[in-house]
Amino acid sequence: MYFLSEEERKRLLKGLLPKSREIGVAEELRGWNWHQPPLEPAYDVRLALHEVAGRYCESGRDLFLKRVDGVKVRPNREMIEGAVLHETLARLLLKAKRLIYEKGVGAYEEIFALLRQGASDEVAWPKSGDAADDPPLSEEEKAELRRKIRIVNSFEIDRIVARLQEFLVKQPYIGEDSLVAQALPVVVEQKLDGSFLGMSPYLSADAFVFSEPMILDLKFGEPRPFHRLATTGYALVMEAMHEFPINLGCIIYAQFRGNRLQITKDFHMISDELRQWFIEQRDELMRMVYEEADPGKAGACYDTCPYQEVCN
Repeated sequence: MYFLSEEERKRLLKGLLPKSREIGVAEELRGWNWHQPPLEPAYDVRLALHEVAGRYCESGRDLFLKRVDGVKVRPNREMIEGAVLHETLARLLLKAKRLIYEKGVGAYEEIFALLRQGASDEVAWPKSGDAADDPPLSEEEKAELRRKIRIVNSFEIDRIVARLQEFLVKQPYIGEDSLVAQALPVVVEQKLDGSFLGMSPYLSADAFVFSEPMILDLKFGEPRPFHRLATTGYALVMEAMHEFPINLGCIIYAQFRGNRLQITKDFHMISDELRQWFIEQRDELMRMVYEEADPGKAGACYDTCPYQEVCN
């Protein structure tokens, strides 16, 4: 899902990338200026990036209940499903890279066969989650989740094999490391230290493309305007850590239509407006936690909020 089609690659190379290199981001909004306002954290509070970027609760009361009142809730079906499908994709990409290094380029037919043979509907529970012990899913929901896993595996394996074949055909003397770098140039679950910006030191971005710095974030659900806050936050953290500019983000939306997977991509500039929005959201939520100020219920609650019972 992280790989671009020919049309997307053309749009990126001829349109978005040249514009992103010319984008005029205010210097004070670059992540490497984390030590001075407006990026310097005003409160001694550490937030996870998803706590800032996941504005499903308009008032932020879900964060208040979690961080101030210490309310613990079980993850809902959507949260579990998204985490499992993310983990499924990450494991598959890591497996493909591992097979290339272990078997060697010459064993490409065996690599293709092992990728296809190894695919299953086994649920890949996230390592950090505790849903694996007693997931609150019915048998029907578990069966539906396994069906979606099969669809994701089938789609992604075909994409991986096609990309490997593309580079094997063009480069007959290519080595293992070069094949991985060119055919599968995505780092999944990129670990980041967000402490410079008052965030958790244990952040994890869905994916990052080093060939042209771009933050990728995968969503299994409907598009929301605030989803761009996630790519913006990760861009600021990367700039703070490595001191090079990141101007481009992409939200990948994967939705299931029967037995088909529909994928759309929202390419966007990490602009001044997005950076300012992220900083304002971070500061507002930090103040709320630090001052233990209850923001009250949101004007319109979303249906799947796991805090609904407690909040009401």
